[in-house]
Amino acid sequence: MKILGIDPGTATTGYGVVEGKGSRLTHIAHGTITTPAGDPFADRLEKIYAEACELIERHAPEGVAIEKLYFARNVTTGLAVAQARGVVALAACQAKLPIGEFSPLEVKSAVVGYGKATKRQVQEMIKILLNLDDLPRPDDAADALGVAICQIHAGTTLAAREK
Repeated sequence: MKILGIDPGTATTGYGVVEGKGSRLTHIAHGTITTPAGDPFADRLEKIYAEACELIERHAPEGVAIEKLYFARNVTTGLAVAQARGVVALAACQAKLPIGEFSPLEVKSAVVGYGKATKRQVQEMIKILLNLDDLPRPDDAADALGVAICQIHAGTTLAAREK
């Protein structure tokens, strides 16, 4: 099962592509979609959407996993991120791909086995699980790899959604 993981954001959206076969995980790609702060908001969303579509076309994932929003203080930022999340979900829906949604707590539990793990602990475990030479960078891309791994571990939900 090949999964495109997404850590949504308006300035930086992280992505990670991971393939899982049995208990083996293989790193395919990771990186970021970035948009300039000075661009009109609609243009930024359009760029995120277009690049998400291109990632789906290039990597042909069997599903897309998107990190759920968590914001306690800045509602304005949270709403903007929700809109970025929405255009990624639209790209997945138009490609007829199932979408998994995972909270940061679920991702940490799936990757490290502890829901209150630090960002560094998650990155270290991703490095080990994907047999990477270095910690995955930047943080947004590392988070997206974690979301993809979480979806692969929860793979039965993808199969159930396809029926």
